[in-house]
Amino acid sequence: MSYSVVKAVSARKVNDIYLNIGHFLDHFMMLIFAKAAYDAGRHFDMSYDEIIVYGVVGFVLFGGMAPVAAQLADKFSRSLLMVIFHFGIGGAAILAGFTQTVWQLAVAIGLIGTFAAIYHPVGIAMLIKNNRRIGFRLGINGVFGNMGVAAAPLIAGILLTMGDWRLCFIMPGLFCLGYGVAFISALREDNTPRVAAAKRGRAGFAPNWKLALGAMLLSTASGGFIFGAMTFVVPRYFEISMTSLSTSVALTGLLASLVYATASFTQIGVGWLIDRFSPKWVLFTIGIGQILFIFLAARFTDYALFFAMLVAMSFVFGQIPITDTILSRYVPDEWRAKVLSVKFMVNLTIGATVLPICGVILQSGVPMSRLFVVMSGVGILVALSGLLLPVQADDQRRDKMSAE
Repeated sequence: MSYSVVKAVSARKVNDIYLNIGHFLDHFMMLIFAKAAYDAGRHFDMSYDEIIVYGVVGFVLFGGMAPVAAQLADKFSRSLLMVIFHFGIGGAAILAGFTQTVWQLAVAIGLIGTFAAIYHPVGIAMLIKNNRRIGFRLGINGVFGNMGVAAAPLIAGILLTMGDWRLCFIMPGLFCLGYGVAFISALREDNTPRVAAAKRGRAGFAPNWKLALGAMLLSTASGGFIFGAMTFVVPRYFEISMTSLSTSVALTGLLASLVYATASFTQIGVGWLIDRFSPKWVLFTIGIGQILFIFLAARFTDYALFFAMLVAMSFVFGQIPITDTILSRYVPDEWRAKVLSVKFMVNLTIGATVLPICGVILQSGVPMSRLFVVMSGVGILVALSGLLLPVQADDQRRDKMSAE
C-alpha cells in the first residue's frame, strides 16, 4: 500500500453499517472451514475428526494476533487497519482455495485468522468511540457478526453442491476484496472535537474497574469456549443427530444457519436491556439459560434438538454485547483498543482449544453429545461472572427509572 493511500485513510471514520458488515465477514470467513472440513478431509484422505485439528492455528491466531492489531492501530490508525483487514482476509481465503497439501491449507487458515484478528480490537473500538445508545448499537453489530456465523454453513453448503471445498474459500475471498474497495470509498474525515476527546480521556477508569474487568475476563473466557464449540460443532452435530429429517449437507447447513440467524437477534434485545438495567443481572440470567438449554440440546434429536439448540444459541449470542458495554463504561477511549485486544485474545484463544478437545474426544469414541454436557458445565462460570460484576451508580439509576 503506497504512502498516499496510507495517509488518505489514516484519520478517518466510517458509518456503523460498514463496520457491521465487516463483523459479518469476520465471522463468516473464520467458519468456512467448519462446513468445508469434511469435503476437504475426503480430498486429503483424512477423516473429519483428523482434519479439523488443522484449523486450530487459524483460531489461535484469531485471538493471539489481536494485541498486535491493537498496537498497530494505535501507531498508525484504526481505519487503516480495517482496510488491511478486508484485503488481507480476502487474499488469504483465495490462497486457501489453491493449496495443494493439508499443511499448506493449515498455513492459509492461519493467515485468515491473522487478518481476522484485526476486526474485534479495532472495528469494535471504532464503533464504541461514540457512546450514544451503545448497548443497542453493539447488539446490532453483534447480530451482523452472528449472521456471518449463520451464513457460513449455509453458503458453504450451497457452494459444496456447486463444486468442492476450494470454491468455499475462493468465492467469499473474492467478495472480501471487492468489499474492501467499497469500505475505502466509505471512509470520511473524523471531525470529533479533540478537546472533547481529551476531556473524556482525563476521566480515566471508572470506580471498581479492576473487579469489573476481572468479571468480564471470566465471562469472556468461559463464553469464548462455549461460543467456539457451539459455532463450530453444531453443523456437524445436526448432520449426525437429525438423520430422521435429512442426510443432505445443504439442508442440515440450512437448519444450522436458521438457528444462528434467529438466535442472533437476541443481542438486540439484550443490548436494549443493558441500556436500561444493570448488566450484572442480565449476565447472570444469560449464564443460567446457557446451563439449562445447552444441557437439553445434548439430550434431544431431530425437531426437539432444533428447538433446544435455538434457545441455547439465543443465550450464547445474548452474552456478546454485555462484555463490550461493560468495557465502554469502565475504560476510557484511548485504552479501549488495548483492553479489547486482551479480551478477544482470551476469548478466541480459549475458543481455539475447542478444536483439539473435540478431536480428542471424538477420536476416543465418545458421542458428540457429551461435548454439549461439558459446555453446559462451563456455563456455570458465566453465571458466576455475573454475580462478581459490580453495580455502577448509573446502573442503579437506570434500574430505578425502569421500575418507575
